Amino acid sequence: MNLKLSNIASKEIMPGYHGKMVHAQHMSIAFWEVEKGAQVLEHAHMNEQIMHVLEGDFEFTLDGQTQVYHPGDIVIIAPHKAHSGKALTPCKLMDVFSPTREEYK
Repeated sequence: MNLKLSNIASKEIMPGYHGKMVHAQHMSIAFWEVEKGAQVLEHAHMNEQIMHVLEGDFEFTLDGQTQVYHPGDIVIIAPHKAHSGKALTPCKLMDVFSPTREEYK
């Protein structure tokens, strides 16, 4: 299958988080455009996750440890680990989830 990111419709999955989703059999990739100040409240899920900051400054808390991440930074989030985040500036993020993030379909 061949896709073009510009042809994928964006969905506002949570307030201020606009994502373009790509799903395969065992993984999902989310390309996020995040509004300044938008937050994702603390949560955990069964999916392993890798977050890559592409643009902007993103405050992220994992297991009670808070850091500000910048372009090029990568965070690995193990399954069932509590995490939350807030865009300090407008951000572009890429999240990879395994297995597929069914609720984002």
